[in-house]
Amino acid sequence: DSPLLPQEQPVAEDVAFISIQAFPALLDLPQDLEITGVSCGSRHTAVVTCSGELYTWGWGKYGQLGHGDKASSDQPRRVEFLVAEGLRAEEVVCGPWTTYVRVQELG
Repeated sequence: DSPLLPQEQPVAEDVAFISIQAFPALLDLPQDLEITGVSCGSRHTAVVTCSGELYTWGWGKYGQLGHGDKASSDQPRRVEFLVAEGLRAEEVVCGPWTTYVRVQELG
């Protein structure tokens, strides 16, 4: 009888590694932004300003940041779609991989 050899484990190729920090971090926002609401998803964050702008950052794989792409960002970026459509963000709620925004039409 031959000795039992350990099975070789398949090697996963091209697997993206995402590091998630489990502790708070300071964030620099422009000083003229006054935040009225914030929500955190599993891996992303969104804030609403008193002027009705929405800023998002974090992991964007599923488009949850609202920038029209699937890019991740460590820095807050304004969601330009709302501005272009004449919408004012009133409230934001993040789910695990989603972002929900209550908006008001300007004008």
